[in-house]
Amino acid sequence: MNNFSRRHALALGSASFLLPSALRAQGAWPTGPVTFVVGYAAGGSTDINARELANVMTPIVGQQIVIDNKGGAAGSIGLRAVAAAKPDGQTLFVAVGTNVIINPHVQKGMIDTLSSLAPICQVTDYQYVLVVGKKVPANNAAELVAMAKKEPDTLTYSSSGVGGNNHLAGALFAKAAGIKITHVPYKGTGPAVADVINGQITMNFSSLPPAVSQIKGGNLKALAVTGNKRVKSLPDVPTLKEQGVDVVVTSWQGLFAPAKTPDAILDKIEHSTKEAMKNPKWEEALARDGLEQPPQRTRAEFTKFVADEHAFWGKTLKALNIEME
Repeated sequence: MNNFSRRHALALGSASFLLPSALRAQGAWPTGPVTFVVGYAAGGSTDINARELANVMTPIVGQQIVIDNKGGAAGSIGLRAVAAAKPDGQTLFVAVGTNVIINPHVQKGMIDTLSSLAPICQVTDYQYVLVVGKKVPANNAAELVAMAKKEPDTLTYSSSGVGGNNHLAGALFAKAAGIKITHVPYKGTGPAVADVINGQITMNFSSLPPAVSQIKGGNLKALAVTGNKRVKSLPDVPTLKEQGVDVVVTSWQGLFAPAKTPDAILDKIEHSTKEAMKNPKWEEALARDGLEQPPQRTRAEFTKFVADEHAFWGKTLKALNIEME
């Protein structure tokens, strides 16, 4: 063997010797406390579910999972923060589907979410509930539509931000019902619903977790749910379609990491998350909040699902002409 060949063989041998430890370093997770970034203010659906998931997942990963609320721009401030974070799995985004699949199409200057984030797994499926304050003189969707037709642009609806699913639900509801209502964006569902309760806003298409207890406590009236079927936590509340308004709006929540996070780490996060979702406490939380377990998808299948949804809504949203205000 000549000198070149010996040096080449030695280099290969050294690389082979170091490779296993390098792979272990790439796959080490978690290396300390894990942060779940939520793109909304505390008290909304995503915040509630992120905290519930953190509670059941912390014992599995062996490190504390903390919540970091970065509200604003319909979740995009939190999304950008995670996209810019170190790709080591220590900072994760608890996303609503709209953050990743709708915001890029309606917010000016939005980053490319498909290339900036790595999908890990879906954690919930859910729909929305149309709520009004207890002093609003409407007890069903038809009565609310009649009010809006009598006084166009007078009724208001709040949302967690421009481009969020509750904004989209309100826009679709107005279009289907042939009414004009005024959109008022907030930094999260919590404050958006609070102003419906105190009478500053007429209505909100709220995610279920922050609304169910307020409905059962008499602070809000539930006029309709937005899925294809009623929800177990509000069995007496009919769907919009049952009431003659042809609108269906559903969503989901999922866990995402910064792009370029090593596959070995993504695999560990996926496995730990799905283990946590088997916990009876998680099942109880979903039932209490009016949510459902998502379809069983692998990480690859979830990634394709996100890309397909992104493409679908890109075409659909053009008709609504929704963009950042």
